[in-house]
Amino acid sequence: MKRLLVLFWLTLAASGIALAQDSTGITTSVLAKSGSSWDGSALPAYPTDKPEITILRITIPPGAALPVHKHPVINAGVLVSGELTVLTEDNKRKILKAGDSLVEVVDKWHYGKSTGKDPAVILVFYAGSKDAPITVRK
Repeated sequence: MKRLLVLFWLTLAASGIALAQDSTGITTSVLAKSGSSWDGSALPAYPTDKPEITILRITIPPGAALPVHKHPVINAGVLVSGELTVLTEDNKRKILKAGDSLVEVVDKWHYGKSTGKDPAVILVFYAGSKDAPITVRK
């Protein structure tokens, strides 16, 4: 049994999944860790300008879609509730359910649509530069 438990923890560590619990019962887990976006494209280098982090909560009513846009900066999000389908102009598709994380595409035209019966609420973290846009509409 000890060998099986050790093997389990070694497998978690090797897979890059951080799962830790301290004596207070607080746990930590990695939601996303990647050098590429959800469509498999490599992420660009970080900007060399003065950094600026932006965090947005975006709420999309059921059936509504965001306008076609792109992000010139690296960003990632977590869908808090609802269902969200993200589509690129080259017909790549990612369906997110509540609790799913996403490393977003950079410099690619795309949009998201709330495809569930409840509003899609997503928290998005942008790693940009001061006074530079995080989103560009088509």
